[in-house]
Amino acid sequence: MKLQNRCFQKDPNIVFRKIANEFILVPIRHNVGDLESIYTLNEVGARIWELIDGKRNTEQIKNIIIDEFQVSSKEAEQDLSEFIEKLEKIEGIKPA
Repeated sequence: MKLQNRCFQKDPNIVFRKIANEFILVPIRHNVGDLESIYTLNEVGARIWELIDGKRNTEQIKNIIIDEFQVSSKEAEQDLSEFIEKLEKIEGIKPA
């Protein structure tokens, strides 16, 4: 999937936590954590999640990832594209 330059906002019903050295996303449904759907993120995924704010577009997020993780533009774009696709699939984000 080619990364399109779009802005996204997070679903407010998903909680992000760092526990020990792990980053997790927990969907909250009906005020109870859906323990069947806990998502573990790596460091890059956690940083992308933090950068999604409804104001930054995917191009800006990609450039931050390139700078912070010292990866190629192609690698950053591929990782970001795959992660955005997964977040959309679980309804963790929506277009801003």
